Amino acid sequence: MATIVLGITGSIAAYKAADIASALVKEGHEVHCVMTQSATEFITPFTLQILSRNPVLVTLQDEKQSWKPGHIDLADRADLLCIVPASANALGNFANGLAPDPLSSIYLATKAKVLICPAMNGKMWDHLATQRNVKQLQQDGCQFFGPDSDGMLACGYEGKGRLMPVDTILEEIRNQLS
Repeated sequence: MATIVLGITGSIAAYKAADIASALVKEGHEVHCVMTQSATEFITPFTLQILSRNPVLVTLQDEKQSWKPGHIDLADRADLLCIVPASANALGNFANGLAPDPLSSIYLATKAKVLICPAMNGKMWDHLATQRNVKQLQQDGCQFFGPDSDGMLACGYEGKGRLMPVDTILEEIRNQLS
């Protein structure tokens, strides 16, 4: 089975990462969750630690367990880096080579496939800066899955921006691994 690094960023959809982590572990994958600090406002690292059966990396300070930095170790071991949900901030960090947190550092250090599942307000998704970042990441070899093109968003708007349904994300992860 595969080693999957599941990146969770600051979006209301972050709670869905729990279902994804749980399903992947049940399928026999080794899952390592890495959260941005803002993601911890929506779901706790402890929840993801229990479901993934591995410590959760949130800050570079969490990496003091080994002589090898945790973000480098995970970047080396990953078969797939999957960001669910991916915020506009994370896309900007990735596209511009910024590494203010372990997740962005893993992105810069990995040779694994990268699957990005965005979730944000539709206006944020449509913004020229976000679309420029998406184009850059696609040129860099990242695969995008979503956002969903229709539905009610947590902010009250209706339209694109929602995270794709969990079952379809799981299917896309399986496709990326095959």
